[in-house]
Amino acid sequence: MASMNGKGEVCSPFIPRRNPVRRTSAEIVSEARRSLRVQSTQRPFTPRDGHRQLFGASSVRDSRPPSAFSLHAQNFDAPDSRPGSGTRLSPLDHKPKFPVLCDAEDPFRSFPKTPSAPLEVKKGPPGMRARLLRTGSLTALSPVEGHKDSENKYGCKEQSNPSAGQKQLSAKRPPGTDKTEGPRKPGPRRTSSESRIKQPGVASGVGLPECTAEQRTEQGNRDKALSTEEDAESSVWNNMIAPRLQQLESVAAAVPGGPEGSVDRLCDLCDGLHGTLAEADMLGRRCKRRSGILRTLFRLIDLNSAPLNLHIAELCLALCVSGNNLLNICKLIFQISRRESNDILFQNSSIIDSFLGILNNEDVSTSGEALLYCVGTLKFLSGNGAILRLLLEKNCVGVAQKLIQRLRTAADITIAGHILVQLTATLRNLADHPDSRPLFISFSILPELCVVLSDHRKDPDICTNISRIYSKLSSYSECRLALAQTPNCYQLFLDLLNKHHQKQDLVVRLLFTLGNLTAKSDEARWRLFGCEGCVGSLLQLYDAYQRRDDSPHTPSLGEPRAPPGKVQQDEDVLVKLVRVLANMCIHPAVGPALASNTTCIQLLMETLELRCVRESEELLVNVAATINNLSFYQEDSSVLRHSQLSMAKLMLKLVLGSSMDAMLEATRVYGNLSQSKNVRDFIMQNKVHQFVVTLLDSKSTEMCISACGVLTNLAQDPPNRVSLSVEGAIAKLVDCLRDFGPGDWQLVGQVCQALWNMISCGPEKLLDSQERESLLEILTTYLDEEEALKWIEDDDMRDSHRACWELEFLPVAQKLMKTLQPPDQTA
Repeated sequence: MASMNGKGEVCSPFIPRRNPVRRTSAEIVSEARRSLRVQSTQRPFTPRDGHRQLFGASSVRDSRPPSAFSLHAQNFDAPDSRPGSGTRLSPLDHKPKFPVLCDAEDPFRSFPKTPSAPLEVKKGPPGMRARLLRTGSLTALSPVEGHKDSENKYGCKEQSNPSAGQKQLSAKRPPGTDKTEGPRKPGPRRTSSESRIKQPGVASGVGLPECTAEQRTEQGNRDKALSTEEDAESSVWNNMIAPRLQQLESVAAAVPGGPEGSVDRLCDLCDGLHGTLAEADMLGRRCKRRSGILRTLFRLIDLNSAPLNLHIAELCLALCVSGNNLLNICKLIFQISRRESNDILFQNSSIIDSFLGILNNEDVSTSGEALLYCVGTLKFLSGNGAILRLLLEKNCVGVAQKLIQRLRTAADITIAGHILVQLTATLRNLADHPDSRPLFISFSILPELCVVLSDHRKDPDICTNISRIYSKLSSYSECRLALAQTPNCYQLFLDLLNKHHQKQDLVVRLLFTLGNLTAKSDEARWRLFGCEGCVGSLLQLYDAYQRRDDSPHTPSLGEPRAPPGKVQQDEDVLVKLVRVLANMCIHPAVGPALASNTTCIQLLMETLELRCVRESEELLVNVAATINNLSFYQEDSSVLRHSQLSMAKLMLKLVLGSSMDAMLEATRVYGNLSQSKNVRDFIMQNKVHQFVVTLLDSKSTEMCISACGVLTNLAQDPPNRVSLSVEGAIAKLVDCLRDFGPGDWQLVGQVCQALWNMISCGPEKLLDSQERESLLEILTTYLDEEEALKWIEDDDMRDSHRACWELEFLPVAQKLMKTLQPPDQTA
């Protein structure tokens, strides 16, 4: 086929040249256009849970706490007492000595004063310790204080209103109750009354030191300050707090049959009470009579008003309730948050601050269930955009990070797992906000969650929530980098895919994350490929989700089809999985290994056989892209190389389909496969070249570059050049050269390569004089460097375009010019 002027060497563009300056079309495709391309796909869709529950309907957790329950005033402990440890304390082996300062004039000052009124002994059931009550103390209480005292965890009664400064009576017999005196006898222990009648200045048997004048003065000042503080608190109580409590009870009594504004009045009264306590510095446990306040607040809960209950809970948390009361308050707030319409109530409340404080300070072993409902509430509220921003401003991400670390060492693994389900779901919602991404990185949340995944790999709820976080954040470069640098994350993801291979929502998100990690990083591709059993695990998963007998496209006779929802879910898994394979094989060491894997090639071809473009467009596009990447490797061990004709036949359904994306990917595959003479013959016999020529009219850069690659190869065979010319290929190529012009020198270079192959490899006169003149004019303009680059203003872009102009366009354009010019001019 050599021409008279010795141009025979240019007929086969894929054969290596003797002149290294002249590059083949295959080199242009691979170097200029990077035919190995990264695949993209949509993030898996997570439907919004319309029913706010602790655990979703699909959860199969054992003994999980309920999401629905009823709370009444009787569920609360009044007065609120410190939670017990659950163990009985052993008696001390020694007699403690208390370094109490004494007074020379009044040796009894250092001991608690006896009440001004005589104490009476209230006897309980047999065997119970006697309790001392001040005479008339119950009758002197206001209506809100005069309720029956309750028992604490240890079975001992507590005074609801102990006098200021007076110590609580211990479980042992109080001092001063035994009035018997007499000479000491060997053996019996001295009574406390005897201890108190020691002469000043004499060291007592219990180790009381002699007091100096300065010590006595200091003690006196403390007594005066204590007395002043007691008087001030009593004044605030009588003048400001007690009246508000009485108002609360009187208004509450009228609510059931009263006006609707009574609830609003109660909310205002709660706010006023809260403000009064704050001004008097009586919040927390500093108020001596807090039990009376709590009793009144607990009774209001039975009114069953969400706004009022939120005010009550806010005040109870400010008073530092604990134990059972803390749990019930958290349950109460959780119950309110279950209604989306109540979200507005939390925006102007301090509940979020209180809950974040609880998460920071409460111990998992003693307050685990309270923490559970606390985090469950934040999970619901984080679904609201306005509250989500508040949570980020209040450092919810930092609080979550500390709680994760405490949960890792919790003794009760079950309750820790329950809390982690809520916490990871909250973080999943926070990850939606753009401002959360820097926080996730600065607090190292992504590596922390990898540790949680490793510790709770058997818990599908926790694994699914974390996979949703990763699938969201791995779409962003800074988060993707932080995750990629986490040790063993690739092996961990593969282990989870093997363990939970039937849980579609978890599998699809882990695959999407792996696809994101391998999209931009050659290191990630190699690290994933290097994991133990990587390719085997991915292909086994591929085989498991490859629908065959139950395929809606090829159903078995007499067997029902799979539900449409299940079919779509399985296909979504394959879309993400094939994308991982496509991205992995871009690595020069991974690509040949996958191209030589028989199972991999068979599964890809089987997918093309089983699916149709109309119903599985994205999947088939990804499969075609993977085959295109694999067909780049032409080693002798390549299975694809020995199945080129079969693959070309399967690509035909994509070219003839209605999807432009599928047609584009199939054209790219033909660009590689058409290096084979058998494939070129198949293309011409099935008139695929007609579709390829039509793609030149698409005005799409990607379409044109792919079509030019196929035409460059088809033009190797003389009969093909004539057929392509009849279809108008040369005229369309000239139009592409003019239209895309100096905007894309890579494309222009590929167009020139296709034209050169068509008009320079034989004696055929495929160009008329007008087309020749038009082509010469365009090339003359483009070969003028100054003219070709003058429209580019950015200096950096100018350098890049100049490089493309010199490497991609100039060599082939000069050859084409020599072919077009008459012999006397070329000489």
